[in-house]
Amino acid sequence: MYLDRLHIALVEDDEDDRMFFKDAIDEIQMKTNLLLFGNGQEFLDHILLPGQSLPHLVFLDLNMPIKNGIECLEELRAQERFKNLSIAIYSTSSSDQDIEDTFIKGANIYINKPNDFNKLKSVISEVLKINWQYHTSNLSRENFLLRV
Repeated sequence: MYLDRLHIALVEDDEDDRMFFKDAIDEIQMKTNLLLFGNGQEFLDHILLPGQSLPHLVFLDLNMPIKNGIECLEELRAQERFKNLSIAIYSTSSSDQDIEDTFIKGANIYINKPNDFNKLKSVISEVLKINWQYHTSNLSRENFLLRV
């Protein structure tokens, strides 16, 4: 494990979106360690391993097979160990219902997936620079949705 790196997990079923995200992370001038997962169950199986270190930040897609983002979010927030885990919902959905549901269920921020690479880099960079302790303590519906 690299102690000087930001550990990030991306839980996303679409392989093209995972590679798009990885390419954006690679171009951002920050030391990161990115773990990629194809669905919520795969991520939960990994994070629940005994002694597994937690990522600093999880980007969680909503619409996935096997275990979707809402189910994964609920399972994470139901466990004390993951209470302070920073979770960014990363979805193509801009549905008010999805935004409201994920806010109520304990996500830290909601990001609409940009389909432009430069916008994606900009959004990821902005999210990686957030002071999560401050952001979470002042979380409101107004600062929950990250507008691109």
